[in-house]
Amino acid sequence: MPELPEVEVSRMGISPHVVGQTVVSITVRNPRLRWPIPKEIRQIEGQVVRRVSRRAKYLLLETDAGTAIVHLGMSGSLRVLPATVPPEKHDHVDLLLASGELLRYNDPRRFGAWLWQLADEQHTVLGKLGPEPLGDTFTADYLFDKAKGKRTAIKQFIMDNQVVVGVGNIYANESLFSAGIHPKRAAGNISLSRLAVLVDEIKAVLAFAIEQGGTTLKDFKNADGKPGYFAQELQVYGKGGEPCPRCDKPLNEVKIGQRATVYCSSCQT
Repeated sequence: MPELPEVEVSRMGISPHVVGQTVVSITVRNPRLRWPIPKEIRQIEGQVVRRVSRRAKYLLLETDAGTAIVHLGMSGSLRVLPATVPPEKHDHVDLLLASGELLRYNDPRRFGAWLWQLADEQHTVLGKLGPEPLGDTFTADYLFDKAKGKRTAIKQFIMDNQVVVGVGNIYANESLFSAGIHPKRAAGNISLSRLAVLVDEIKAVLAFAIEQGGTTLKDFKNADGKPGYFAQELQVYGKGGEPCPRCDKPLNEVKIGQRATVYCSSCQT
């Protein structure tokens, strides 16, 4: 599943091709995604894309009339292609641009979304999101305050989009290992000083993943078709049973919240 770094890399990849361009037309070949694509999305036709931004794992194509909200789901991708390239089986949405290029959305599993938000409104999918992990409002003090009294495992806690957005499974595993915090430890039982280390590691891991172009596991490719390389830098994710990169003891793998969790019982406490 594309996580925050992959979505941010997609944003950076498509922005130079899309920002400032007029949307000539939108072609919806299959409206049956995670939610049905609303007919109102056709209001984007004739509009200039003023900005491509990101909120959590949603990409926002902003125009004066409103915003197209795009979620890549589990297998979605956006590519910038010449308008003459014929669509393939899972190419569900095209935005034809005045430049002669098109922004094409491909999604084999159809768990992604295309939604529409009027200029003076906020869509419900954006309404209850926590702060961005790379923003200034995501601090140790903030996380400590949110964690007070919580018995939830810290891994599940930092993966809660109402606490902080975009810390998906891969990056939760990696950040907790780097911070030396056991993923099952209750969020409310972690000191401010240790949460400060965790916040720093979350920011560092996500920033490095973005720099590396995102993590390619099965489905994700960048807007230019090139894979991300952060998978080569993973310390623990997907490495259960292998030696810990710090102490050489075998890494443990368990399920927390139905998600694969890998940790070192010696290095993470």
